[in-house]
Amino acid sequence: MKLMQTLIGAGLGLALACGAALAQDAPAPAPATAQTPSKPPETKTIGDWIVRCFPIQSPSPCDMFQELVDQRTKQRVLSFSIAFVPNMNRHGMQVTVPLEVGLQKGVTISSDSYTSPAFRYRYCDRGGCYVQTVIDNAAIESLAKSGPDGKVRVFADGGKAYDLKFSLKGFAAAHDDMVEQAKAKATKAPPPAAPAAAPAPATP
Repeated sequence: MKLMQTLIGAGLGLALACGAALAQDAPAPAPATAQTPSKPPETKTIGDWIVRCFPIQSPSPCDMFQELVDQRTKQRVLSFSIAFVPNMNRHGMQVTVPLEVGLQKGVTISSDSYTSPAFRYRYCDRGGCYVQTVIDNAAIESLAKSGPDGKVRVFADGGKAYDLKFSLKGFAAAHDDMVEQAKAKATKAPPPAAPAAAPAPATP
């Protein structure tokens, strides 16, 4: 639970709330202790991914991001965000898909060398339905070795499966850059406070 709160609140929640690509949508909820950035993130495009680092005090200030938009309707079809928490050596992921999906079956992610278990939706709002979860480091390594495309499988209310394709071009390089920047910029947890000294006994 602590890891999920860190990933969603410090990394994924704020990243998606403040990213320019998602500014028009309702943000993912963040803990009251999270700081809202006052400046736009630093961004770097690597292949088909954008590495974003946010000007916040956070154990997970950076993510790698990709968004797919329907060119006819200009509506978002899929967005993909992966963040890294250096002091835990763990990754978190947020996947956003359109509304009107069958919620019970969740989503699966696959490539030519990786197939995930089903990930459950965390919540839906007017911007879509969201998967927010921890993802194993081994899964990230498999995706980094895959190519050129991956797919997110969603299910309609009637049970029909739809595959939303995303690009893995630049995935490995974007991941390495994101991790390197996260390690350099992450806020480390403060050391525990020293116990207060006991008061001296009163002199009779």
